[in-house]
Amino acid sequence: MAYLRYGFATLVALVFVTIALANRSMVTVQLLPDALASLTGIDMSLSLPLFVLLGIAIAVGLLLGFVWEWFREHAIRAEAARLRREQESMRAELKRAEKAAPQTRKDDVLALVEAK
Repeated sequence: MAYLRYGFATLVALVFVTIALANRSMVTVQLLPDALASLTGIDMSLSLPLFVLLGIAIAVGLLLGFVWEWFREHAIRAEAARLRREQESMRAELKRAEKAAPQTRKDDVLALVEAK
């Protein structure tokens, strides 16, 4: 299974390297359109290779997806924590009840089953 995982990771890396080599041309990314930039006087632009821009876009998309999913699952995690606390309190209550219960003579069959 580890070889399959390494093979898949190698294949993905080769695909990314191929895409990077095919998209080495420089692109200019602007904060505002030309008309709005001349109106406001803010002309922020950045020139970088296209594969870097694609990588940044993929990374931002993944980050937003992870954060969105974390917020979406908050209710599920809260319910699991509540159930865990309830389970622990029930176990503690059962132990207290077992200690407080008087020791009575049990049926021989039940004693054999519990001994196993």
